[in-house]
Amino acid sequence: TARAVRELTGDSVPIIVLSGYDWGEIEAEAREAGVNTFISKPLSQKGLADLFRSLLNGDAEHKSPLEKLDGKAFAGKRILLAEDNEINAEIAQEILGMAGLTVEWARDGKEALDMLTGAAPGAYDMVFMDIQMPVMDGYEATRAIRDSGREDLKEIPIIAMTANAFAEDVRAAMQAGMNQHVAKPLDVDQLMAVMQKWLGG
Repeated sequence: TARAVRELTGDSVPIIVLSGYDWGEIEAEAREAGVNTFISKPLSQKGLADLFRSLLNGDAEHKSPLEKLDGKAFAGKRILLAEDNEINAEIAQEILGMAGLTVEWARDGKEALDMLTGAAPGAYDMVFMDIQMPVMDGYEATRAIRDSGREDLKEIPIIAMTANAFAEDVRAAMQAGMNQHVAKPLDVDQLMAVMQKWLGG
């Protein structure tokens, strides 16, 4: 499978082997097939975060789009990330932080709403909003933010982040008051384009 992926993608996509066993016996063959690195199962939050951090920092063969931005593209901008999955949140914070953003994390839609309405006007420049969250989902939270009575929260860019990328999901996000839709897993180039559009980096 790794060889087939390499033929399709060239060297641009990191390939990671997940295994519950010692990979010493297969490492040489795996690397010959195009595997970049290994991670042990069961997966841990720290292990995954360290892995993505190393790949994004350029341990992979080619520089990532974030490396080229040199961490200054969006310096001074403050983002609210609403995401209930800790691993997804840590990875997203790492990516966004490498672009120079200050990121604060809300664990559900209600917490995101409270953080926005409790902050001073203009405190946040953008919201990345997961859709499927406990307590209050992304659609409900966005509607409540838009209906909060605050002018800044009527205008703040809210970007949907979800694995559901069908046309009806995009429509539902727009109808709830979101500005744009980004599919998971996150594509770094797409993420940069979205931020350049709404933050002007």
